[in-house]
Amino acid sequence: MERRLVIGVGVVLLIALNWVFIWPEFSDWSNDKGRLDAANAKLATYQKMIAQTPELQSQLKKYETEGEFVAPEDQGVNFMRTIQSQSAECNVALQTVSRPITHTNDVFFIEQVQNINVLAEEKNLVDFLYKLGSGNSMIRVRDLTLQPDPPRQRLNADIRLVASYQKNPPATAAKSPTAMAK
Repeated sequence: MERRLVIGVGVVLLIALNWVFIWPEFSDWSNDKGRLDAANAKLATYQKMIAQTPELQSQLKKYETEGEFVAPEDQGVNFMRTIQSQSAECNVALQTVSRPITHTNDVFFIEQVQNINVLAEEKNLVDFLYKLGSGNSMIRVRDLTLQPDPPRQRLNADIRLVASYQKNPPATAAKSPTAMAK
């Protein structure tokens, strides 16, 4: 009888210990399963992006060679020459031109920012802005403020233009004349 009592007390003690220490931990299985599912989903996303690496590298090479390369020392001159030639072609009068500001925070591009003030008729101003943005020039308008001139015959525009130039030359343009002569 004593053996049965000891075994009974042991079983009850074992059930009590399981109820106190083991059973509350069963809910952790569902938490762990949720974490495992989230980790598997993240892994699948990463693997899908890794599978796209060759396509992304080909796009990167395409964008690196797109546009024209202008030497850093000629970028400001090239930018201003483009603005002046387009303004002359479109009959837009440049009133004031500020000093260009250079931003080099981008990995691939150097940005030149130029503030100009122009006086033009509506059609000429639209043609000027359109021609600046077309082609390989990589020039765009960041800010534009319009107001009529005092006789109300033309528009007075304050324009902030931004030109993006490649930071590193493409492989074909990177060869120097001395390297080609060797």
